[in-house]
Amino acid sequence: MGSAHQGFRRKGRIGAADPPCILAVHTDYVQRFIFEELDIRGRLVCLTGAWERMVEGRNYPLHIAQLLGQTTALAVLLGANRKGAGRTTLQVRGNGPVPLLVADCGSDAQSADLRIRGMAHHADGASGSVRELIGEGRFALMLEDSKSGQIYQSVVPLQGETLAEIFEHYLTQSEQMPSFLRLFADEGALCGLLLEKLPKADERDADGWNRMTQLAATLALPETLGAQPYDLLTRLFPEELLRVFKLDRVEYHCPYDAGKVIDMLRSLGRAEVESILAEKGEVLIRNEMCNHEYRFDAEAVTQMFEAQPGEASHG
Repeated sequence: MGSAHQGFRRKGRIGAADPPCILAVHTDYVQRFIFEELDIRGRLVCLTGAWERMVEGRNYPLHIAQLLGQTTALAVLLGANRKGAGRTTLQVRGNGPVPLLVADCGSDAQSADLRIRGMAHHADGASGSVRELIGEGRFALMLEDSKSGQIYQSVVPLQGETLAEIFEHYLTQSEQMPSFLRLFADEGALCGLLLEKLPKADERDADGWNRMTQLAATLALPETLGAQPYDLLTRLFPEELLRVFKLDRVEYHCPYDAGKVIDMLRSLGRAEVESILAEKGEVLIRNEMCNHEYRFDAEAVTQMFEAQPGEASHG
């Protein structure tokens, strides 16, 4: 589960092991926790600023932002449970007016924070229920390990009427343990709550899983805004003994990097790049995941190859 616990709280009373009062409000985080007496674990993600930066300038309609936000929430919930540097990527592909939702969550050796990116493809005027918007298709999960370079991928058909049902079904089938998922998003915030029933949960409390999922189902997005994660969990589960772990911070990280684009264009060779320039009048590269555009005119193309004379013969 990670590092040592921050503290315990039970039945609304603060115990000796509780953390000291923290005045700073955490708004972009994942909180991992476990019910000590139930053999049930969980993770809570709440994002505001990081999520706003991710959708800034994309002009998604509310219902598209909700779908992408829910996908992003699950990417963070899954990414927070991984050990070591790597990336967790979720893709929802369908034949409806929203054919693609992509979100990923990663970490590296340079930063302890979790970093998110994502995008959605949608037709103008798309409307309807979640399944009408997505249509028939598949859900894919990719886990990339930075150290080994290995990539694990799992692809399953879409089953469920909402994204929470689709994701919950996948988690239950793939992880071989019952899961409960609550997802919310709008243009300014997202929240996700994931509970996982561990193998000995019924032995410890036959009604524990049913009781916790009923309480978890009462969570609403407005109550997560501006709330401390520790206080939010103890309000949601007031009668349970909780162990909470160190918060994982989350940030939107998708920097503008013209150098990588120039390296890619050089790899195509001067003749290929100049043919694109002659046809289009400029070379335009769009990074949809980061919502960046890279434009190169004739002078910029000349400079990129003159800076690397060994590349000029490519093509």
